[in-house]
Amino acid sequence: MAYVVNGEQLETDDQGFLLEPDYRDEVVDAIAAAEGLALTDRHWSVVRYLREQYREHGHTPNFRNLLKGMGEILPGCDSKSLYDLFPTGPAKQGAKVAGLPQPLGKGGY
Repeated sequence: MAYVVNGEQLETDDQGFLLEPDYRDEVVDAIAAAEGLALTDRHWSVVRYLREQYREHGHTPNFRNLLKGMGEILPGCDSKSLYDLFPTGPAKQGAKVAGLPQPLGKGGY
């Protein structure tokens, strides 16, 4: 599976994660469309958080750390609300939509 953004084909692994991070907003839109997600401001908050964590640590947080971090950013954010945004798994699907490589292990650190 590959995504085409502005005429450029982006390389992915067999699960559709980018092999190299790409921080363009157009990439998020393309991957979200392929995942069947209509992005809201809350989606973008998660995307920005995951990208920030990837830049800072070289990988994305696992679900527990994602939940903790998002709880500080979005009041009332809980596991149900994250799964409402990313139904196949907030840590993994969120990273995919954010244009990041596949998380380590069970979803990051």
